[in-house]
Amino acid sequence: MNIIRLRSMLASFYEEDIGERDVTSEAIFPLTERGTGIFLAKADGIFAGEEIIRTAYTLFSNDISVTLLKKDGDFVRAYEQIAIVEGPMRHLLTAERVILNLIQRMSGIATMTHRAVQALGKSKTKICDTRKTTPGLRMLEKYAVKCGGGVNHRFGLYDGVMIKDNHIEFAGSIMKAVELVKQSVGHMVKIEVEIETEQELEEAIRAGADIIMFDNCSPEQATAFQAKIPAPITTELSGGISLETLSNYQYAGVDYISMGALTHSVQALDISFNVRGGKKDEQRA
Repeated sequence: MNIIRLRSMLASFYEEDIGERDVTSEAIFPLTERGTGIFLAKADGIFAGEEIIRTAYTLFSNDISVTLLKKDGDFVRAYEQIAIVEGPMRHLLTAERVILNLIQRMSGIATMTHRAVQALGKSKTKICDTRKTTPGLRMLEKYAVKCGGGVNHRFGLYDGVMIKDNHIEFAGSIMKAVELVKQSVGHMVKIEVEIETEQELEEAIRAGADIIMFDNCSPEQATAFQAKIPAPITTELSGGISLETLSNYQYAGVDYISMGALTHSVQALDISFNVRGGKKDEQRA
């Protein structure tokens, strides 16, 4: 994760949330008032976001200690402590919501990714993400996928070629689209082609695609397509696959299954922030 970019992102998020000032915390707590807060899991899952907790507080004060009890990728059970922070109470509470919003979403993504990986059992196929991420949060969401045991697809339009149906339609054919791309990007950029039929598959192979994506295929169709692929070509399966249907594809033989749902339809992992000595802390004790 790029820490410089993360600091810039967090500064922007806090500017949106705080504006001129935190009127509530400033009215109640003088800067000399210190306290301790605990980040607590409220459900089982995979934690992601330790750098969020560590970095966010540095934007407020150098006088805040952060003790991380869980690392990215660790399994957490309901009511396990994730981190303990100590410092000026005003800063602890002002920083709370942005941190929670981010680590809850990231941990939800990591948890769903972990479940997807588990659903494939001992298959060689890897789970990967897509570009269907929340604008502005792609770095964090793709990092969370890795915390859950998945791998990243391209980060943006700039780091990989993906020729889809609309590109093919405009170019006139898969062969022509690949030819045009190769003339433009050179040999250092891999070219992926999306196909749906056996005819398109054969054309993508002849065109020299580096990666071929089987789009919206049944397990049987994916297995049949995979059998026709020359060894140097990487294969990917995508479209209409859910956690419930993933296991049907574990023996299809593809290298990757990409799932937009990992980032666009995820449920956040429930995590709370409790002040030590407060009512919630006493109830949990």
